[in-house]
Amino acid sequence: MDRRRFLATTTAGLGMGLAAESLTQDAPPLRLAVIGTGGRGTGLLRLALTFPEVQVPALCDIHEGRLNNAITLVREARGAAPEGYSRGPLDYRRLLERDDVDAVLVATPMQLHGRMSIDALRAGKHTLSEVAAAMTLDECWGLVRSERESGKTYMLAENCCYYGQNLAVRNMAEAGAFGELTYAECGYVHDCRALAFEGDGTLTWRGELGRDHNGNVYPTHSLGPVAQWLGINRGDRLESLATMATPTGSLHRYAAQRFGADSPQAKIDFALADSTSTLIRTARGAVIDLRFDMYSARPHPSTTYFTLQGLTGAYSDTGRQQEVWLEGRSPQYEWEPFAPYAGEFQHDLWKRHGAQASQSGHGGADFFAIQQFLEAVREGKPSPIPAADAAAWSSIIPLSAASIRAGGAPQAIPDFTEGRWRAAAG
Repeated sequence: MDRRRFLATTTAGLGMGLAAESLTQDAPPLRLAVIGTGGRGTGLLRLALTFPEVQVPALCDIHEGRLNNAITLVREARGAAPEGYSRGPLDYRRLLERDDVDAVLVATPMQLHGRMSIDALRAGKHTLSEVAAAMTLDECWGLVRSERESGKTYMLAENCCYYGQNLAVRNMAEAGAFGELTYAECGYVHDCRALAFEGDGTLTWRGELGRDHNGNVYPTHSLGPVAQWLGINRGDRLESLATMATPTGSLHRYAAQRFGADSPQAKIDFALADSTSTLIRTARGAVIDLRFDMYSARPHPSTTYFTLQGLTGAYSDTGRQQEVWLEGRSPQYEWEPFAPYAGEFQHDLWKRHGAQASQSGHGGADFFAIQQFLEAVREGKPSPIPAADAAAWSSIIPLSAASIRAGGAPQAIPDFTEGRWRAAAG
């Protein structure tokens, strides 16, 4: 489900009818602040409010209208209005000084996630960040070190990791159903040209991303599940990459068609290639083919696709259908529907919370991004997607850009676990 459909779902269908259960009986309050109350931030805020223990003392957004809408949402749900912060781009730091905030959800434009999450951790707040986690290697390392030094929970809210079929494939991979894993394909292919501009022609964060950056700039939706299937940072790690990019043209053409050939929008010098392909090698020798395409004109059944190959089995998710073949188990040497395996290998999270989760956005995955963060904070469990994972997945952004600038030359991917990946297998 794309973001436009997600917003329609959360606005029209979620409400307080989700009937979320407390993580524990009579759980004490967990005081959550939200930085960024646009469509995505407000949708996740609405979802967090379905958990009775969540209180929201403060919200931050530089857009007064969005902030006021979110304040109204909290007041109607909890009976008291949170304090709003909107004095400028750095006013979130004033929010972080509050003693009555335990945790922070960062749901601002992607370019701000890294800096804001680092600041939140250093302020002693548990932090849930929207994707991607960071834009630079310095920010990636800053997240890892701030998480360690603060002792607070950091989690990347990568909802694609919680799709029911992706969790089932993870169970199968961990059970050895595919044999030794050797190769994966994945990609984010989503025509976002219309989402690059506001109605008045100004650039949205997506448009600014395309103006200011080149490379594989939105990797985590597709790479996140694959990294979990391959045991990245848990017995293997991302070691190097090389990226090639097409010319830039689709968004220029779209802008000229929508706003006129002589419009300011048509004259913007966009940097982002129409399509990029990144080959990643892991320390154990597996290869990941990671594609990103946000501006090409093409219909798409889903924004993500996946393929997993092992020595004795394979999985394919084209966005239209999921199929699998397992040596010694599939009745023929041909693909078969994945649905029976999805039931057999259903993840415990979906067994426990599936009915509740299915009422949330992105096929129920949004529920788990919130629920798993709250559970980790409340019960002191390890983060499901900690800073080392978030940094490894997000480091593709700056490293792919460096590879393109170097004519496709390989780039080393830092070990954000600092050697701990070897001992974390299983």
